[in-house]
Amino acid sequence: MKNITLVIMAAGMGSRYGGLKQIDPVDEQGNKIIDFSIYDAVRAGFKKVVFIIKKENEHDFRTLIGDKVKGNIEVEYVFQELTDIPEGMQVPDGRVKPWGTAHAVFSARKVINGPFAVINADDFYGREAFKLIYDFLDSHINPGQTGEYAMVGYELKNTLTENGYVSRGICGIDENGYLTDIVERTHIEKKEDGAVFTEDGEHYEDISPESIVSMNLWGFSGDFIDEIGKSFERFFKETVPGNPVKAECYLPGVVDELLKAGKASVKVLKSSDRWFGVTYREDKPFVEESIRKLKEKGEYPDRLW
Repeated sequence: MKNITLVIMAAGMGSRYGGLKQIDPVDEQGNKIIDFSIYDAVRAGFKKVVFIIKKENEHDFRTLIGDKVKGNIEVEYVFQELTDIPEGMQVPDGRVKPWGTAHAVFSARKVINGPFAVINADDFYGREAFKLIYDFLDSHINPGQTGEYAMVGYELKNTLTENGYVSRGICGIDENGYLTDIVERTHIEKKEDGAVFTEDGEHYEDISPESIVSMNLWGFSGDFIDEIGKSFERFFKETVPGNPVKAECYLPGVVDELLKAGKASVKVLKSSDRWFGVTYREDKPFVEESIRKLKEKGEYPDRLW
C-alpha cells in the first residue's frame, strides 16, 4: 500500500463569512465540516493527514480537531509563514496576507513523501470524492513517476449558493477526460433557470449549470512539490513586484503552467455528489440540514470519532 497523504489547507480566514469557520460546528454533536472530510478520507484509505494552519491557530486545531482524529489517522501540522519565501528575497513592506494556495501546499514540503491529495478545510466534498481521488493515486502513481495528476470535478449547479455570488474555476476537458485548462470566473450567481457570471459587475452572461468546476480537490504525484517551488520563485520575481501587497500564487495557476508546458496531465474525476460550504454565514443552515439528511440516509453516524 502506498504512502498517500491528505493535505488540508486551513490557514485562511473566511473574510466574507467572518471568523474562523473551519472550527464552526455543523451538527448537534459538534462535528465540523473538516471532521466529515477526514472521516471520508479514512474510509477511502488515507493513513495520514497534514493540517496547514496559522501558528496562532495551533492550539484550537489541536484540541478541537487533531486530538480527536489522531487515533484514526496519523496527524501532522505545518504553518504557512509569510517569511517562507525564496532565498535572497524579502517580504514587501505592508504585506500581511499569505502567499496563496500554492504556497500553502509548498509549506508542507518537509512532511509529504509520495502521492498526496489536497482539499480546502471548509468545503464538504462528499464520500465519493475521496474514494475517487484515493483510488486514482493508489492505482496510477508509481514510485518515481512525475506529472501524473488528477482533480475531482463537480457540476456547477451542485456548488452554487442561494446567498450571493461565488468564484469557480470552469474546467475545459478533452475527449479522454483530461483537463485542458481552467478559466477562473470570480462572480457566478445562481438563477431560477440556471446561472450567470459577470466580469465587470454590470454585464451578465449565461453559463451552463452542467459546467464542470474545480473545488480545489487535487491529487498529485510527489514531484508536484518541487514544481510549486519553481513556480513560486518565478511568481516572486515576476508577479510580486507589480502587486506586492495582494499578489497570490494559486494551485490552479501552477497546474495550468505545467499543462501548457506539456509537463503534466490531469485526469478529471467527476463526482455526482452535492458540494457545499459556508461561504457566507447565511449558508450554514443549509449545510446543517444537508448533514442531517445524510445522517438519516445512513451515510454518517451521529458521532464520527
